Amino acid sequence: MKKKSKLSAKQAEELLKTLKTRFEKNKHLHKGIDWTKVEAKLQAKPEKLWSLNEMENTGGEPDVVGFDNLPSRQAGKKGEYIFYDCAAESPKGRRSFCYDRKALDSRKEHKPKNNVVDAATVMGIELLTEEQYRELQQLGEFDTKTSSWVKTPDEIRKLGGAIFCDRRFNHVFTYHNGAESYYGGRAFRGSLRV
Repeated sequence: MKKKSKLSAKQAEELLKTLKTRFEKNKHLHKGIDWTKVEAKLQAKPEKLWSLNEMENTGGEPDVVGFDNLPSRQAGKKGEYIFYDCAAESPKGRRSFCYDRKALDSRKEHKPKNNVVDAATVMGIELLTEEQYRELQQLGEFDTKTSSWVKTPDEIRKLGGAIFCDRRFNHVFTYHNGAESYYGGRAFRGSLRV
């Protein structure tokens, strides 16, 4: 399912330049985090750079939003930097997707081009949870004209539903739809830990 997962040296250099520029422009998203440490982690993990490139190419504008300083479950691993899609509106290259493969397969006609769960898996990222989405909204105003699918709890999905969020009237809202639905103004936001 996954395609090539390593960037050329030139692609990696261009992406790192883009990420550094965005990092410096949006210091409010990552107070106290040093870019040189983030860059060193990224250079040591080419598969993570590839995933960030996928986020970038689909309009996500990924940026660092935090650092988890707890040791990883893997022995010897230190904490991880956390990237979220930080585009003001839902990523353009991921819109008009239904929620998951089951929902896509259930549509008899007018099928969307993809589903968010498979797309996130191929990109090597995780869907934001509702809690993460609300954390993102504490850092700025996102999805004031669009909406974003978020990870749906199993008990909702088993009943055929899926949830999405947006920001309207200076408040963050969570809504529901049938998982097979899709809209031109709805995509998904993802996270990546490096």
